[in-house]
Amino acid sequence: MRKAPVEGRSDERADDPGVPEALPRALAEARRRFGAEKMDRLWVFPPIRRGRRERGLVAVSTFLEGEERRCVITLAYTAERTGKGLTLEHVFHEEGDAPAELLPRVMEGVVRRAGNAYGEPREVEIDMSAEKYQELLDEFDPALWVLEPT
Repeated sequence: MRKAPVEGRSDERADDPGVPEALPRALAEARRRFGAEKMDRLWVFPPIRRGRRERGLVAVSTFLEGEERRCVITLAYTAERTGKGLTLEHVFHEEGDAPAELLPRVMEGVVRRAGNAYGEPREVEIDMSAEKYQELLDEFDPALWVLEPT
């Protein structure tokens, strides 16, 4: 059964179109940068949309070699679609490491500290599986995230 893609926050501007390419391209960039074989899980926060602007956050848990701990990296993205085209920026930040069993509580803390900025994240288990990561990307139209070679 296919899961629905992450939806944007539901608020007074929930009908804002945002930038449909932003989240799937951010996910594709995370896979390119780290490789699915190093990822434990992702937390995909609902994007915040304002008209044709969007910003979002994805937390990536990666395996640390030979350890039970996980490295947590956040991927913040901003995107805007104008008459001149698409602007999309990704910023990766290593947050630190923690035992795997503590990460759900860490994400709860992120939600609490963010207040109304972000909603509850969707947790996606990757477990070093390229197939699971591809299933996540397949929830989106490939035209949104498959880039033409440059």
